[in-house]
Amino acid sequence: MRPTPVLALAGATALSASLLAACGGGDDGGGKDGGGAIKVTASDSACEVAKKELPAGKITFRVVNKGSQANEFEILRPDGKILAERENIGPGTAVNFVVNLAAGDYKALCSAGQTGKGPTQDIKVTGSGGTAGAADPRLNQAVGEYKSFVLAQVDGTIAKTQKFADAVKAGDVAKAKELYAPSRMGWETIEPVAEKFGDIDPRVDAREADLKPAEKPNWSGWHLLEKALWKDGSVKGKEQYADRLMADLKNLKGQMATLTLDPVNDMAHGAKELLDEVATGKVTGEEEAFSHTDLWDFKGNVDGAKKVYDLLRPVVQQKDAQLAKDLDDNFAAVEKLLDKYRKGDGYVSYDTVGPNDRKTLADAVNALGEPLSKLAGVVAK
Repeated sequence: MRPTPVLALAGATALSASLLAACGGGDDGGGKDGGGAIKVTASDSACEVAKKELPAGKITFRVVNKGSQANEFEILRPDGKILAERENIGPGTAVNFVVNLAAGDYKALCSAGQTGKGPTQDIKVTGSGGTAGAADPRLNQAVGEYKSFVLAQVDGTIAKTQKFADAVKAGDVAKAKELYAPSRMGWETIEPVAEKFGDIDPRVDAREADLKPAEKPNWSGWHLLEKALWKDGSVKGKEQYADRLMADLKNLKGQMATLTLDPVNDMAHGAKELLDEVATGKVTGEEEAFSHTDLWDFKGNVDGAKKVYDLLRPVVQQKDAQLAKDLDDNFAAVEKLLDKYRKGDGYVSYDTVGPNDRKTLADAVNALGEPLSKLAGVVAK
């Protein structure tokens, strides 16, 4: 989850709005009219869930945003940690959101402006169920393999970021610039999982545009160093931020021992969240405002979503062969477009990609977002 900043350029704002509508309006499997779904009315100041007591297992929420801002719907555990979330629900739109809930007490949160804060509603879930993985050994296998993938990405991110941090501490601007984008690739593939661990995500990946004035003195992470490298041309005095970035990533690794994953809540929804990251930050060019390395992040997000789909594909193929074909075709189309912008081991600077080409990328993300929004519903069947 990341706050959605106001874009500086009118053209970028229009592009982002169209993507929010497309990526936020998908059907997660409960029917276009929300038949059989639990209605949630979200606004700028309220979160109204039609039913507060629900049976365990697959639950479809129909979230209707009647507010003036993009909203985010979250299901929170009793300790306040996010169990599942659906971002980028545009004003005046509705989405179906499928979750897999075991018996217990939860909170539903609606966050206008996608700040992670907002009104909540208590939900009580009773009965047996809520263990989709146990019902299908293929899902158990997918979860196990995905956890191994996540752990490998964390290790890879730490190794690459250590080299980046060393260059920053040595004051080697050219070397640090070279290592910046590669250090972020692994993080971008697994960001929805990393968000499960408290405030590590905002500490390492917050953009300056995300911050309120009172938060700026505590800004840290990759993007602070990005600004120093590309705008200031110097990292003198920034050594502490390189050390802090490494400490936060190592803290993340330390918490991975407690990681539990669900094929619906974490994998399928996480894949959609990764694509939403592309739509709201990468295609528009606002993610890497100083370095213009957005295409690296774009690739990381798409690779992360594709990994989830590849692991879940045997189940999807059996339950909905047409959806599997649509996802195969659309992932291939996005990857083919990205290949056009390869340069050596990486990608061209995003400021060299013109408006027409950015729109072509946006259209491809749009086309992929529609079937990907159905993944959770199919896996939960």
